[in-house]
Amino acid sequence: MAGIYIHIPFCKQACHYCNFHFSTSLQLKDELIAALIKEIHISPSKAGKPTEKEFCETIYLGGGTPSIVSINDLTMILAALASKFDIQKDAEITLEANPDDISAEKLQLWKNAGINRLSVGIQSFLDPELLWMNRAHSAADSLRCIDEIKDAGFSDFSIDLIYGSPLLSNQDWTTAIDTVISMEIPHISCYALTVEPKTALDKMIAQNKKAPVDAEKQAEQFIIGMNKMEQAGYEHYEISNFSKPGMRSKHNSSYWQGKKYYGFGPAAHSYDGTIRKWNIANNALYIQSLKKNCIPFEEELLTPTQSFNEFIMISLRTMEGIDLEKMSTLFGNSHVNQLLLSSQKYIQSKKLIQKNASLVLTKEGKLFADGIAADLFL
Repeated sequence: MAGIYIHIPFCKQACHYCNFHFSTSLQLKDELIAALIKEIHISPSKAGKPTEKEFCETIYLGGGTPSIVSINDLTMILAALASKFDIQKDAEITLEANPDDISAEKLQLWKNAGINRLSVGIQSFLDPELLWMNRAHSAADSLRCIDEIKDAGFSDFSIDLIYGSPLLSNQDWTTAIDTVISMEIPHISCYALTVEPKTALDKMIAQNKKAPVDAEKQAEQFIIGMNKMEQAGYEHYEISNFSKPGMRSKHNSSYWQGKKYYGFGPAAHSYDGTIRKWNIANNALYIQSLKKNCIPFEEELLTPTQSFNEFIMISLRTMEGIDLEKMSTLFGNSHVNQLLLSSQKYIQSKKLIQKNASLVLTKEGKLFADGIAADLFL
């Protein structure tokens, strides 16, 4: 049973903080969609028999901004996937969308095409912040699109919000979380503003054109969001993700559970449990290669140590934590014993707790998740 990620690398404009692979020019759009569909068709089958289709339980159309391409493009991509995979009747099919692309007409077209979940890049409910980020939509667009999504009958949708920007006060962030709760949004992904190397934001901070990120304020806002969402009945099921019960993202959960997935499109990643592959992050070269029936990718075979470390990293981010019995099955008892030994200092400092047969981060521990995971690596 596999998940599928489709990378559509086009955006209206470049957000200052973004380091994903994308282009603001749609000049190569038609050629790239054709290349992407060809990649799907020529990818080797892993079902066991050439005549069998592999089961698929989730599809995630990401980017970039896939909501800017036409319904015809999306329909062709989904049809190509259906010809290659056995897509389950209850498969979760998610489309990333920006508020300015959402309309009642588009929502109905997406729904008719089989898309049953939306992930909306709202990022902020404040116009000054949206301008600071160089987003293409307004705060009014954010509120409008949520109402339109509900009116269209989408019961399963998520919004992204960013906290920790220099313009966002703790009160502003509290108000944003209150808005999420009052609008009964089923899923929210909250990301700390990260200054990635070589982004516009990185350059502007270096040139003193924008204020730097305040790590202490980010920690405060993380705690505010965590406490308010949990008090409202949301599950903090992964460090950056909250959902109402039963409304977790199935696709993203498969990443944190270490399940295999296929990636199609430039810069898309795939993983089969031991081998990680990634396509070239260059639209023109991706198109040229597929015209020659060649998929342009690199790959690495994970070593046992890399697999163990990755198991720690992804498991620790979830509310279920590190399953010690599963770890014993996958890597042996000696690795479990080593982990229990190295985790004692975090248990004593109340950043980790041993819950049944799992190691789980406490609220304080979640502030240091990446550092704790790295320290527990082999």
